[in-house]
This record gives sequence, structure tokens and C-alpha cells, in this order.
Amino acid sequence: MDDKRKIIVIGSNSFSGSDLVDLLLEDDRNEVIGLSRSPEKSALFLPYKRHKSPAFRFHRMDLNKDLGLMFALFESEKPQYVVNFAAQSEVAPSWQNPQQWFQTNCVALAEFCSYLKDQPWLKRYVHISSPEVYGACEGVVKEDAPLNPSTPYAASKAAADLFLFTLVKNFQFPLVMIRSTNVYGAHQQLFKIIPRSVIYLKMGKPIQLHGGGVAVKSYIHIRDISRGELAAMENGSIGSIYHLSPDRGYAVRDVVRMICEKMGKDFAASAEIVGERLGQDAAYVIDSSMARAQLDWRPEIAIDEGLQGVVQWIDQNWDEIRAQPLEYLHRP
Repeated sequence: MDDKRKIIVIGSNSFSGSDLVDLLLEDDRNEVIGLSRSPEKSALFLPYKRHKSPAFRFHRMDLNKDLGLMFALFESEKPQYVVNFAAQSEVAPSWQNPQQWFQTNCVALAEFCSYLKDQPWLKRYVHISSPEVYGACEGVVKEDAPLNPSTPYAASKAAADLFLFTLVKNFQFPLVMIRSTNVYGAHQQLFKIIPRSVIYLKMGKPIQLHGGGVAVKSYIHIRDISRGELAAMENGSIGSIYHLSPDRGYAVRDVVRMICEKMGKDFAASAEIVGERLGQDAAYVIDSSMARAQLDWRPEIAIDEGLQGVVQWIDQNWDEIRAQPLEYLHRP
């Protein structure tokens, strides 16, 4: 019996997408096709490049501009599984050009999934959503919590999620949805708070803490998230949402303090308080008991181990990293 599996990962250049590709390539059964709107990055940001595997192929395609080419590729490849990370995902810039976030996260997605819903070869479509659709996540937030977004980014993701469930209700679309909390790890975009803190400490620059860094985030290692996404792809119940989250959350300032301790730096001398971001929710704490029960998933990488991995990655690649831009560069 042939147990080979063909999987298309949309957004394979992203931090989360590239880590899932890396995990998939550890299994000889998997043939993986990556799609992203930008060219492939260096191995610094794409962990799957360590495999040098013929089981992976990359195509540069943009969900907003190349749907015709994407449909032709899908017709040719007929993947059993599609995992979609593609999205405009930064919160702060979404206030300046909200229409761009809705174009990518809703309009293009609606056309793409309207095509995908009719394909008999598709076993599961795994869609990467966000807990930001709930607004402030305090207390026990389960998968059936009401949507209450606070930013254009979150509103665009919520609208997309609602559309996808209309396809489930009316066309039995094989959707499995993931909402995971704040991912981190080696290979992450350098403007994110954890790698940026390590870089700034090495450069002697102050780390800015928006609103004093009191917002609580549920930091979880990227490999734990990828394992959850794989479990959902293989065994998730169609039409279900799965939360992936750690056992506890941490205030941003406490995570920065941990990094300072690892690097032998004084926290008080290394951080400065700046104004809070517009629409910043007080907490992202979601309940992941359903994924733990149904998918036999749980996080395995403790934050102490994960942060040490980021520090080591930056130390080992310092010459290349210090030459990279450290700010978010928006592409419409």
C-alpha cells in the first residue's frame, strides 16, 4: 500500500510555515510543495533547508496576484492536504492600510477556498487563524468563545474564519482550524520581541517595552505548534477549531527579564518603557484542553530551553544577523 502524502504549505517562507515544512520533511512519506509570495530566504530563516531534500519543491506565488497559476498547480499536483499560513499578520501597520489586510486575509482567501471546496482529492484543509479574533483573552477562553476583535488585522482574520465555516456548513469543506498563541524560536523574524531583545542586548541598545511590558502573552515554542498542526492535519475532526497554547502565560517584561538573566545583563538598565500599542489586548490566554484530549498533543519545550535556543541561534549566526534589517518592512 502506498502511504505517500502530498502536502502543499502556503506561506512556506513564514516562520511558522517553514518550521512545519522542516517537521514534515523528517517523515519519508511526505512530499511537500511550498508556496510563498517572496523568494526563498537563506537557511538563517528557513530551517527546512538543512534537509537538502528532493521531497520539497518551492514555487513563488502570491495569493492576491497568482490565483490562476495556483489553481493550475493544484490541478496538476492534487494534494491530499493543504496547510495555509498565508496572511497579512502584523497588528500595528494594519491601522494604516486596513484594506490590504482584508484583501489578503478575506477577499483572496474567499476566492481560493471557493475553488478548493470543489476538489475531490482534498482530505483536509488546515487553516491557521489567530486567538486575536477573540480580543482580550482573559480567564478560560475555549474554542466556542465569541469573536470580539480589537484591530483591523484581527477583524480580517475573524471575517475569514466566519466565511470558512459557511463552506463547512454548506459544502462539507474539510476544514480544520488552528488558533495558537505567541510563537517563538530560532529562525524567527528579527523584529519580534524575543529575538530583538537578544540582538539589542548584544548591541547595547535599550529594549522598548510598550506599556511597560505588562501585557500577558502565552509564548510557545514553534516546534510544539508545528507538532500540533501536524496532529490536526492527520487526525483533526473536520469543522473543528483547535487551540494550541502553553501551560501558562508570561508578561512581556518577565520574558525580557529571563533573556537578560541568560545573557548576564541587568534588566532595569536594559529596558525602557514606551507608550502602549493601539488596540493592544491585555492578555492572550486560551484553553488548549481539546487539542490535548483529542489529538494527544501537549507542549514539550519549556520556555527556559526555548529562550536558550534563540540566544544560541543568534550567537552562532551573529555576523549574518547583525547585517539584517531589524524593523518590520511592510509589503502590500
